[in-house]
Amino acid sequence: MKTAVFLDRDGVLNQAVVRDGRPYPPAGPESLVITAGADEALGELRRLGFMLVCVTNQPDIARGARSMTEVEAMNRKVREELKLDGLLMCPHDNPDRCSCRKPQPGLLLEAGRKWDLDLAASWMIGDRAGDVAAGRAAGCRTIFIDLDYADPKPEPAADHVCRSLSEAVRIITHGGTNL
Repeated sequence: MKTAVFLDRDGVLNQAVVRDGRPYPPAGPESLVITAGADEALGELRRLGFMLVCVTNQPDIARGARSMTEVEAMNRKVREELKLDGLLMCPHDNPDRCSCRKPQPGLLLEAGRKWDLDLAASWMIGDRAGDVAAGRAAGCRTIFIDLDYADPKPEPAADHVCRSLSEAVRIITHGGTNL
């Protein structure tokens, strides 16, 4: 079985737009900025043999704030620029009660089936409590990138907490040891 690092999109792979302490996705591909150091950090994970899979909630589709075409263009930009192995997206909102919207583990479980992944040996990196909860529910080790949002912190806490994607990758490359 293969191992993977699952990565949230907005706030982890690309910069989130923060308003009133809350993170939001960029308006479109033209305003999407890849997180500084992401390409190098993911290159290190790739060299270690991890599959790189983005798992992202995009409720703006269900809310009518973004079209599927706009969100797919942003997803394509992230996937191509960072050479991801896969990108799975939930287009639903909370009232839909789907199994794919984080904090549910559906996207990670789907990836596990699709690519024959060892989820217990895989990692989930996210910047929101729902990312950590989804990773934990799928049986992955978890890393919370604390970007000081006004959102609640993960409870229970992630396995590791850091301040950037580069730091998260250092934790993984050092066998899960906080530096």
